Amino acid sequence: MLLPTHFALKSLNMNTRFNELTSWIREQFSRFELAPLPADASFRRYYRVTLPEISYIVMDAPPSTENCRPFVAISQALRELKLHSPEIIASDLAKGFLLLSDFGDELYLTALNEKNAEALYRRALDSLAILQACRNVREWNIPLFTEEFMRQELELFKEWFLRKHLNFQFQDSEKKLNTCFDFLANVSASQPRVFMHRDFHSANLMVLPEEKVGILDFQDAFFGPVTYDLVSLLRDCYISWPDSLVRKLVLDYQQKIALPTVSPDEFLRWFDLMGLQRHMKALLTFSRKWHRDQNANYLQHIPRTLAYIAAVSERYPECKIIHESSKEWVNLCAR
Repeated sequence: MLLPTHFALKSLNMNTRFNELTSWIREQFSRFELAPLPADASFRRYYRVTLPEISYIVMDAPPSTENCRPFVAISQALRELKLHSPEIIASDLAKGFLLLSDFGDELYLTALNEKNAEALYRRALDSLAILQACRNVREWNIPLFTEEFMRQELELFKEWFLRKHLNFQFQDSEKKLNTCFDFLANVSASQPRVFMHRDFHSANLMVLPEEKVGILDFQDAFFGPVTYDLVSLLRDCYISWPDSLVRKLVLDYQQKIALPTVSPDEFLRWFDLMGLQRHMKALLTFSRKWHRDQNANYLQHIPRTLAYIAAVSERYPECKIIHESSKEWVNLCAR
């Protein structure tokens, strides 16, 4: 008898999991329709549960790889701040199933265009300012996004993107890169710490009625640098905008959150350098999804992300090695 392949086992596990999920939903509703939704970069899966007069979203978060508890706790904390996160309708945390309110299908990513971009971003920034003021989440300990954690992510960038994805040969550059990574982590850690969504970008924000903003995928929140979510939003790996608009929104946001002791130039510097760390983290995620999980969906976003890194690193002498290396990274990606 032949043993099943890795992919056959994976398919079998997914079918078993889906049957468990369907049985759990049947405990909530006697009749329903179930349709899959696009997956994110985690191991979670989402489905729309449609009833005659209403629909819901069900999250399937396998306990072996995901934890629903931070999502539940943070969602409640955000809702208490009058932000629009999904309401938890039903849950089985041991199995990793959540039934959520349905925000519809209009993601920022698909809704944004040249005519509405500034207005939609200003709504999102209004929500971000409230989110950053969150100081406590009951029943969940929000971790600190420390200098050490940032350095660990940069080491993973070297492992997954440079070594595994590009087969990049460091030669004499690795020591200089490490020095630059230390610099980036130090500058980012010196910023004021706020509640940090960590993935506050167009694929996790939804256009809701009455000019409201739906906020998704916040379970990996930290307390971290004030510009992290700002750069995630305005230098989004999935969509890009002219520097003039980005700069305008960045400086307006600085005024909104009132940092009187920080000059506009310093705030822009924080924003730029935070972006380098953020975008290298994104590259490690995109390449890891391909090499570890055989998910090629994110490879299309690598050129834009590399372009951000090349453009921003050119502005700062301390990042000369990143700018010089990025030219070769771009060439290797083009092969």
